[in-house]
Amino acid sequence: MDAMEAAMPYILALAPTIGIATLFYFIMKTILEGDRRERMAQAKWEAEHEHTDANPQGQG
Repeated sequence: MDAMEAAMPYILALAPTIGIATLFYFIMKTILEGDRRERMAQAKWEAEHEHTDANPQGQG
């Protein structure tokens, strides 16, 4: 029990840092996943419009 009491201040000092690092990880992961989805949607949209621009109003 004595070792635990000695280590507790260090654990409590590191807890906020670990919490903020975990929060930062999940926020960055969400941002990067959203960016990936947005790039895929943009590429799909551009491909669809490239096809329609090449054949305006169904000609050709």
